[in-house]
Amino acid sequence: MKKNTGVSTKCVHSGELKDIQYKGATSPLFPSTAYDFIDVDNDKYPRYFNTPNQLALSKKIADLENCESALLFSSGLAAIFSSMFSFIKSGDHVIFQSSIYGGTLNLVDKEFKKFNIEYTLIDSFDINNYEDAIKPNTKIIFIESPSNPLLKVIDLEAIGNISKKYNLISIIDNTFASPINQNPADFGIDIIIHSATKYLGGHSDILAGALASTKSNIEKIVKSSINYGGNLSEYTVWLLERSIKTLSLRVKKHNDNALAVSNFLLNHKKVKSVHYPGLESHPDHELSSRQMNGYGGMLSFELSNLDEAILFTRKIKLIKSAMSLGGVESTICSPTLTSHSKISKEERENLGIFDGLLRFSVGIEDPKDIINDLSQAFDEL
Repeated sequence: MKKNTGVSTKCVHSGELKDIQYKGATSPLFPSTAYDFIDVDNDKYPRYFNTPNQLALSKKIADLENCESALLFSSGLAAIFSSMFSFIKSGDHVIFQSSIYGGTLNLVDKEFKKFNIEYTLIDSFDINNYEDAIKPNTKIIFIESPSNPLLKVIDLEAIGNISKKYNLISIIDNTFASPINQNPADFGIDIIIHSATKYLGGHSDILAGALASTKSNIEKIVKSSINYGGNLSEYTVWLLERSIKTLSLRVKKHNDNALAVSNFLLNHKKVKSVHYPGLESHPDHELSSRQMNGYGGMLSFELSNLDEAILFTRKIKLIKSAMSLGGVESTICSPTLTSHSKISKEERENLGIFDGLLRFSVGIEDPKDIINDLSQAFDEL
């Protein structure tokens, strides 16, 4: 669609397939896994990322991220793996922001060694530390902003500039922000990744991943990804396309609710700390305001210890105790027991993730009901 088209309009109409036969309002589903190969321009095959529903939804995601092209995967981690391994080989080096999704850290820790790939974890969000970590064999800088689960924010434009200066590929996990709140390509980031299981899907019933980039980068990633087999089924593609139509509306409600909830938690005597970039007390609030259109639906807060955190999750009633995030319903979990369970306690604490921390995905319910549920759970402590 046109560049000046509004984001809500893009959510509904970008890349939509037309029902030519019956003139239906929704995109038709093409579930076939077998297509003719004679007298056709392109041999369509699901694993080649070129079937009708895949191409249509990829166009929508690319438009939302202000990118030239996009790809869909069977999970967010499949998108992460495919993006990195399309640009690195044995002997290469990758720089990672250390405060990222635990599954990504586990992938790096377990798989990079097998392929003799070096990596450096940067604990600080000081941009100079990223430039200092660059080696002659460095190929990628991988970041996540806001980060999981402490909602730290990094300067995207600075990372983009460093990457271009040293001819590196910059990759961001943009899951927490969603394309509604943040478009990293506008700041010079090369590849934007989403766990589409989260906000893009939005209803806790879809497992998917997506990435967006330039046409040339996507062409290179496709060549590798065809061999990895991480493409998405047409049924899930169709469901995901339907879900994204309401993405803008949902995310704006998530934003409003999370700000209200974070202010409530900030003033509660049983809460040790609150992590939400929309709070003026957040150390990255000013940076967030410059590069984000909204502060997101994710926050985290810290209680005294793991026992108290577990007890709190047992006392909530409206809010669901669940491992994932980004759905219309509010969910809460302990990073110690879920997203960061595969790394040691020492590693977690070095990242600032203590056992009393709870990650809160604020849903789209009425904010007073969410706050009332939190209040009664605190009372039970």
